[in-house]
Amino acid sequence: MRDRLTLWFPAGLLVLLAMLSFWLDRTVQPPQPKNDGSSRHDPDYTVDNFSATRMGMDGLPHHTLTAARMVHYPDDDSTHLDKPHFTRFESGRAPMHVQSTKGLLSKEGEHAHFTGNVVVTREAFDGNSTLTLTTSYLHVIPDKDLALTDKPVNIRNAHTNVDAVGLELNNKTHVMKLFSHVKGRYENPNR
Repeated sequence: MRDRLTLWFPAGLLVLLAMLSFWLDRTVQPPQPKNDGSSRHDPDYTVDNFSATRMGMDGLPHHTLTAARMVHYPDDDSTHLDKPHFTRFESGRAPMHVQSTKGLLSKEGEHAHFTGNVVVTREAFDGNSTLTLTTSYLHVIPDKDLALTDKPVNIRNAHTNVDAVGLELNNKTHVMKLFSHVKGRYENPNR
């Protein structure tokens, strides 16, 4: 009996070491990626010459969004835009246009991020001259009529030129807040 125990002990020890090695290997290895495509950031659709209009309760356009190309990614439900052009309509005022090189829409379109050469224009109306705003980044929240940036911005019209860093433009209240490094020049049109 003792001879059998002596014979089986090394074999049992080898089996125990093999199981320990297997467990240790599984514990140390990183988890295997899923092959179902859920970890990939691939588009599920693209649209060239994209255009969408959101109507107001009065049946008139509230805002439009166009882009040379729209690409949607299902993993984070984001939408990337090439050469986006956003237009906000308001009765009694000239439309406000936002154009840029690139754009990004959040899930439900409640946030629009414009990057690159961002140009905001409001055409002349009721004695007001054309207003132009330029920056490298603009965050637009269409449902709240807000536009925000923490980047340098230049605002100009026929008689005013203002440079600042950071801006909040509330289109409902028609109030524009400039946050820092504000420098402006006003030329009296009556001179």
